[in-house]
Amino acid sequence: MKKLATLVATAFIGATSMAAAQDEPRHGGTLQSVLWPEPPGIMTGIYTQSSALRPTTKIFESLLTYDFNLNPHPNLASSWDISPDGLKYTFKLRENVRWHDGEPFTADDVVFTYGDYLLEVHPRARTVFERTEVSKVDDYTVTFDLKEPFAPLIRSFDLCCLIVPEHLYKGTDYRENPNNLAPIGTGPFKFDEWKRGEYIHLVRNENYWVEGQPYLDDIYYRFVPDAASRALALETGQMHLATQNDLEVLDTMRLVEMPHLDMTTKGWEWGSPIVWIEMNLRKEPFNDKRFRKAMSYALDRNFFRDVVFQGMASVATGPVHSASPFYEADVTDYSQNLDKAKVLLDEMGLTPDANGVRTTVKLLGLPYGEVWNRAAEYTRQALREIGVEVILEPSDPAGWAARTRDWDFEMTMYYLTTMGDPALGVTRTFLSDNQKQGVLFTNHAGYSNAQVDEYFRKAAVSVDENERRELYSKAQKILVDDAAVLWLVELEWPTVFNTKLKNAVTTASGPNGSFADTWLAE
Repeated sequence: MKKLATLVATAFIGATSMAAAQDEPRHGGTLQSVLWPEPPGIMTGIYTQSSALRPTTKIFESLLTYDFNLNPHPNLASSWDISPDGLKYTFKLRENVRWHDGEPFTADDVVFTYGDYLLEVHPRARTVFERTEVSKVDDYTVTFDLKEPFAPLIRSFDLCCLIVPEHLYKGTDYRENPNNLAPIGTGPFKFDEWKRGEYIHLVRNENYWVEGQPYLDDIYYRFVPDAASRALALETGQMHLATQNDLEVLDTMRLVEMPHLDMTTKGWEWGSPIVWIEMNLRKEPFNDKRFRKAMSYALDRNFFRDVVFQGMASVATGPVHSASPFYEADVTDYSQNLDKAKVLLDEMGLTPDANGVRTTVKLLGLPYGEVWNRAAEYTRQALREIGVEVILEPSDPAGWAARTRDWDFEMTMYYLTTMGDPALGVTRTFLSDNQKQGVLFTNHAGYSNAQVDEYFRKAAVSVDENERRELYSKAQKILVDDAAVLWLVELEWPTVFNTKLKNAVTTASGPNGSFADTWLAE
């Protein structure tokens, strides 16, 4: 087995060789991709789990895309202008774009999506777009007006905020709209069929607005419940692509040694995912900061990194990803210390019974495969060392999402995209007024701290980078000292692909890109 350093080097070489893009793109072919677990739905905005995004991002598009350095590039917007005072963003839209049902894409769709639809259904869009007033100038020009500057806005138009057809959704119950079962977008691929328990099938959009694209005829996202079978499908060439939770990390390290397979860890720059355990702070004993800190001291994050995730991760220390320019490293250190943990529990009066148990809590695990089962099992073992007995609660993807968004949990483990700017992906979890029961990936825990709210709000609108760093630094110190959530690791997702597959990862959205320019060699 390759050492990790060699593996990373291989990933870099793989990305480099991929970027070199041998030969000319070829039309035709069917991309066979693993997708696990089966998503509960694929309507953009409503279903935001990782497994939902992969097919969704082939059907729907946004105004912009982003390169590996998060620089914006045209997509459904052909150009844009930002006023010198940062208060007006003007987007010119492409004029030759049609929805999959033949209706033209216009400014009305953009105004409806950002001014109405996303504000209601999307967990993060409200904190971004409620700052703006989106208006139609003419059929192919829209403006976003702000009362105060919000610099991260220009990085808010990718896979989180894909545009939906106004003519099919305006005036309807968005979550119950029948089109959710057969979504209609502007993207390079059209929805064809969802055979439950087997596959989602997308077909080429013959009228796509980029002449000559897409290159692929169709895409099958196949649900294969058994992890060994998913790995075997890559090994035998039955499948061309797997990423995120599709493969167990041990299988990934074996597969990447094979000559017909390659791997890259690029394509997650936009997401910057962090794994954590969120607690329901409305319930005892989680509402006591000493209990949360005790659990944080009980966990060995190096074990998560080295054993659970087999080195495909780094230790997380707080809410902001270490790749962000706003990351603050000087926060409370929660290196494993069982003695400190026990002192805190003693102070709370949680003394051990005859079996050494101080209290019992429940952990809702993430139903995305064996690595998440191991993460939950290790958590149980580690907390048992300080007398906290953990009952693991199994679920399926739909059940996990429903219980988490409805606050029906004591502890829940998952990962969240946090992105380079805290205003985009971090604040949603901690702002007091973003407790939206029924909306996933908001402030499920019920964390509330007026000082943190103030720091986040001021930092979001400041145009002074030094002031923003200072404000985010203060917020991070409070959140970590409060043990608002139990941060575990920063993920480094591998994407494993058959060497016949070209341009699978070309942007900061990785395999969640549109695949308009992806092709298969013979």
